Amino acid sequence: MISKFVTVYPGHIDMPDLGQQATPANERNFTNDQLASVFEKTEAVARQMDRFGWDTLWLAEHHFQREGYEVLPNLLMVAVHLAHLTERLKIGCGFNIAPMWHPLRLAEDYAVADILTKGRTVFGVGRGYHTREVETFGSPLQDQAANRELFEEQVEILFKAFHSDRFSHRGKHYPLPPDVPYRGYALKDITLVPRPVNLPVECWQPIVSATPRAMDFMVKYDIKGAVGGGAATMAEGPIAAYRDAAARAGKHWQLGQNLTVGIFFHLARTREQAIKEMTPFFEEHVKMFAPLGFVPGITPDQVTATQGRGGWAAAGVPTLEHFMKLGSWFAGTPDDLVEHVKKLEARFPGMEHINLSTSLCTPQAVMLEQFQWVAEEVMPSFRTTRSMAAQ
Repeated sequence: MISKFVTVYPGHIDMPDLGQQATPANERNFTNDQLASVFEKTEAVARQMDRFGWDTLWLAEHHFQREGYEVLPNLLMVAVHLAHLTERLKIGCGFNIAPMWHPLRLAEDYAVADILTKGRTVFGVGRGYHTREVETFGSPLQDQAANRELFEEQVEILFKAFHSDRFSHRGKHYPLPPDVPYRGYALKDITLVPRPVNLPVECWQPIVSATPRAMDFMVKYDIKGAVGGGAATMAEGPIAAYRDAAARAGKHWQLGQNLTVGIFFHLARTREQAIKEMTPFFEEHVKMFAPLGFVPGITPDQVTATQGRGGWAAAGVPTLEHFMKLGSWFAGTPDDLVEHVKKLEARFPGMEHINLSTSLCTPQAVMLEQFQWVAEEVMPSFRTTRSMAAQ
C-alpha cells in the first residue's frame, strides 16, 4: 500500500518564457549565474518537502546543459549539503550515471555521503540517455549493447565494493586491483575505504525497456525500480515484468513491490484551470524530451515541429490532455488526485512509493505551492498506511 510520497526534481532553473511559443529548446543559452541559481532552488524545494513530510527528493545527474533544463552535475555533493538543511528528508540519486564514473570512485563518494548524512542518501544508478554527456566522458551510448555491457560490469563492482571487506574483480573493462607490487607484496585484493555503514545498500534504477535481461539483472542485485513519465507508466507491462523476474529468481514479490510509478501532476481548484496552468510546463517537457525519444507516440515530423515556435496543433503534436488520458500526466483537483492514486494503489498492491513530480520547468514558487498542497490535501487520505509503515 502507498505510504511514501516522493518527487523527482531534474534540476531546471526558472525560465523567463515557457511553452511552444517561447524560446526553442536548442536556442536557450543561460549565463553561469543563471545556471548556478539551481542550487538555491534545490535548497528551497528540499526545505519545503522536509517541512511537509515528503519521504524522498530525487535529483538527476546531468552535464553541460547550458539550456537550463537539467543542471545538477553531482548529486552526492548536493545530498550532503541538503542533509545539513533538513531533518528527515531523504535525498535520492536519480540517477548517478555509472558510465560517466569510475565505479570505485562512485562507490567511495556514496559511502562518504551515506556516513555524513546518517543514511539519508539513497543510491541510484542509470545508463544515461544524453549522447552529449555520456560520450563526452568517453563511454558508449550510441552503441547500446556496449553501454549495457559496461554498466552491468560497473554495477557488479559497486556491489562487491559495498558489501565485501576485501574484493577483486576481473572483467572486460576493469581489472581490479591491477597486477602490481605494493609495499613488498603482490596486490591481490582491495578494500573500499570507507564502506557505507547502512547496509545492505538500497539502490534504485529507472525501468525503460523492461527487457527480461534488464529485469533479471535488477532482481539479481535487489535493485528497486522507478517506472516513470511516459505512457508506459500506466501499463502493467514493466511492472509485471519486474515481478516475473523476481519469481524467476525465487522471490515472491507482489505486483508493484520495490517499484515506484511516476506521475507528472498539477493541482488547481478546477480541472480546467489545472490544464491551463500546466500546459506551458508540459510543452517545455516536450520541447526538451521529444528529440531524445521520451515522448511516446510522437512522429518524426511532430518532433521537428516541437523544435520551432508554434504550429503544434497543425502538426498533430500530442496534447497534455492526450497524456492525461493515458494516466502518466495529471491535472485536476486534490480530490481527483487522491482518486487517481487510490486506483494505482488498488492495481499495484505491493507498491509503497508514489512519485508525484511537477513538470520540467515548473517555476520554484509553483513547485513549493504544489508540494504543500499535496501534503495538506492528498497525503491525509493515505495517513493510515503512512502510519502503519512508520510503525
